[in-house]
Amino acid sequence: MNATTQTTQTTQAVQTVQDRLGDGWPGVRPEVVAEVVSALSARLQKRLDGAAAKLADRPLSRDGDEWRVQVDEEAVLVLHAPGGVVTGPANVRCGCLLAPACVHRAAAVTLCPLAEAGDPEADDPVAVGIPATATPEAPATATATTKPAPEPAPATLTPAERAAARQLHRAACALLAAGVSGAGAVAQAELLRSGHGARVAGLYRPAAAAVAVVTRIRAARSGAPDHRLADLVAGLRELLGLTTVLTSAPAGAPAGTPTPLAALRGTARQAYAEEGGLRLYGLFAEPVLTSTHAGVVSWAVDAGGRLSTVAEVTPHGDAATAAPLAVGAGNRTVRLGDAALTHREFSRAGLAVQGATRSTGGRLGAGASVRAVRATGAAWTAEPVARLWAESPAAQVARALAAQELPYESRPAGSDLLFLDVVLLGTAPTGPGGALQLLARTAGSSGSVIALCPGHEHPDLAFRANLALLATVPGLRLRLIGRLERADRPELRVLAVGTPPGAPDRDTPDGDTTGGLALPADRADRVNLGLERLQTADLPADLPADPPADPSTGRPKEPSAGPSAELPTAPPVGPPVHVLGRRVEQAVTTGRSALAPSAAAAAADRGLLRAAGLVTAAELLDGLRAAAADQPRDVFGRIVTDDHEAFATAWLAAADYTEALATALCSAAWGGPEDGDGGEVPRREAQAEV
Repeated sequence: MNATTQTTQTTQAVQTVQDRLGDGWPGVRPEVVAEVVSALSARLQKRLDGAAAKLADRPLSRDGDEWRVQVDEEAVLVLHAPGGVVTGPANVRCGCLLAPACVHRAAAVTLCPLAEAGDPEADDPVAVGIPATATPEAPATATATTKPAPEPAPATLTPAERAAARQLHRAACALLAAGVSGAGAVAQAELLRSGHGARVAGLYRPAAAAVAVVTRIRAARSGAPDHRLADLVAGLRELLGLTTVLTSAPAGAPAGTPTPLAALRGTARQAYAEEGGLRLYGLFAEPVLTSTHAGVVSWAVDAGGRLSTVAEVTPHGDAATAAPLAVGAGNRTVRLGDAALTHREFSRAGLAVQGATRSTGGRLGAGASVRAVRATGAAWTAEPVARLWAESPAAQVARALAAQELPYESRPAGSDLLFLDVVLLGTAPTGPGGALQLLARTAGSSGSVIALCPGHEHPDLAFRANLALLATVPGLRLRLIGRLERADRPELRVLAVGTPPGAPDRDTPDGDTTGGLALPADRADRVNLGLERLQTADLPADLPADPPADPSTGRPKEPSAGPSAELPTAPPVGPPVHVLGRRVEQAVTTGRSALAPSAAAAAADRGLLRAAGLVTAAELLDGLRAAAADQPRDVFGRIVTDDHEAFATAWLAAADYTEALATALCSAAWGGPEDGDGGEVPRREAQAEV
């Protein structure tokens, strides 16, 4: 590919991103927010949250790379965002008399979604604007480049790294103490400023964690539909855990933790390795939908059984059209070499790739040297795809739970995916609040009963409608792919289903040989549940409309998948882990002051935990409440502001315990090791207390 062609493609890609940004606010680099907000006077910082709320109601227009807001009758605020991202404070201009020290500039960058700092040498314009909080539901697109090998990082923490880690830790402690309700724009900017300092010092992973926390706090404060309190708690736990380890390491010595120092530092950008030739077999495709981005991710497996991904995820400016954009992305061409097939087609076909590059996390690079042509795919029941279903469910769950301990960028692709053969049982009131959920039993005479949930809850995606249709055919056998939902009972978010192996399932009761879905030939015996809709005609025609009569009683015989009496009639009751978990979450939402209940309420919580045998949980909860109430006061009895270090330490210990116990309960629910509760939890408790 010559330079002219490459430049043309780059220009077209940038224009594609700009076209999809719509009329919403452009992205902004975290360090820009920190610099603009810190330049305000103390008086204007107090007015920043109110000014941002007023500015959000002003009409926003876009002309090319410039976004304009009419602040008042005379002043216009202009954001210059090449590629959809504001990259410097000078790119935010206001026409009011107080500019550039006006509150309007700071309010504008506060409203803009955060964009990843990125690499100035990155050659993938489509990746510009992807948030640093990329998740399995919203992976960032990336392209490999050839660069000189970076110099090895020091084997010990440098003074600059320690100072940056301390500053970031103090900012994180202050934000936790304030809670979501008190973490306004100034507190967010302070965390972003500290995070930028950590990034400059080479602590890329803590810096990315800081940006992720601010993004989730913004979602919580704005009531964004994709906000999940559990994600915010996990983000704060990771950030405080990283900074605690980095700041507690002895001077001049590596961090005293089993995690290597290189993993604590992280990397500036995803590294791609040369893979040479790859033969890829498409597995499935899933829609990606967040408050700022939409698209699709295709999953494939190579001849060695390793999973890989190809993504087409871009910003959107209108939440109302985001779901159709995600579904429509399935019809876009796979961005890999010269391959001329869409993501839907790739989920059932294959690719022969030359000059392939792949990241540690399984993302396939789309550099100029990559060549790819269409090839035949493989059925889910044929090798090398079928080997994904050969592993036992308990082993797959153990693999998924172990991968959660790794940094996101280091997790192997598909580490949280489960590949199961199941028989549908029907619906039962096992969801939150007694909501009906579709239940299934994994293959085998002693298979687990699992709850099947939609891969995404958005009503405009096909997940919920497809599961509702499948719920009408108890006894149906399926081969499925789903994402593990960590809970104290088996639960799975189903992403794709297909036809199971053709041989009769000898493990089903009564020798049932009911077949799978009756899909058209062009669907290759599989359905991408988020992109395609099942029809009644896709259900097997050999399922009887009415159960056959039992000769001994004359009454209808129960479905062979399992008698209806086996279906639970109420949500399962587990250990009262929520007693500690809700206090951990309450501290995040309301701040330190929320953990001051009456003595009677504290005694009730303590008694409930101890009665269930959760003695450590009771002690951690008492310690958390004591740390929250232990605030220094002056001679007049007024509370003196402290560094919140003791409170953050107590909260982190409780959060780590809750995390470890949830992992152990999930493992046990799927038939994990017997010592899951007795061995794994105490080890993690010891790490948390340290």
